[in-house]
Amino acid sequence: MPQNRVEERRKIFQGRVIELTQERVVLPNGMRVELEIVHHPGGAAAVAVDAGGRVCLLRQFRHAAAGWVWELPAGKIDPGEAPFATARRELAEEAGMSAGDWTALGRMHSSPGVFTEVIHLYLARGLEEAAPVHEHDEVIEIHWLPLGQAMAWCIDGTISDAKTLVGLFRAAAVLGQGAGSTRGD
Repeated sequence: MPQNRVEERRKIFQGRVIELTQERVVLPNGMRVELEIVHHPGGAAAVAVDAGGRVCLLRQFRHAAAGWVWELPAGKIDPGEAPFATARRELAEEAGMSAGDWTALGRMHSSPGVFTEVIHLYLARGLEEAAPVHEHDEVIEIHWLPLGQAMAWCIDGTISDAKTLVGLFRAAAVLGQGAGSTRGD
């Protein structure tokens, strides 16, 4: 099937992280539409699971979400950086951990109707402590809880962050712990 064809692109805003454009595109069905698109460099997230079956979740204050959000260690891909390198860096910086065993869990689109961001997800095991280095604009609490409890939080709505939901569900599938499991190991 043919892809979209961009006929015209006009930059509306350029920030530190995002660019907003208005684009006239021809869709694969031949229709012409005007779209507002937020361009983002993408990100990576780590589902860190320790030898005891506990997962690292960050309770992070997010102004845009109007409060505290449960999230995986994650961050923006820096220019020239590979997604896997981003996941390793963010696990160390935000959670104070390094991992010797990594498994790719695929990627996800945050909000593909308006946002170009793609987040790459990884399962991190074989963990060792490192020193966390939070940025000045990050308000983060580091928590470790049983994967089964995290999955229950996915289901009951305690966890609402999309990358965290997708990452936890995919990691639980790889680890053989279904969504309804309450196992703590």
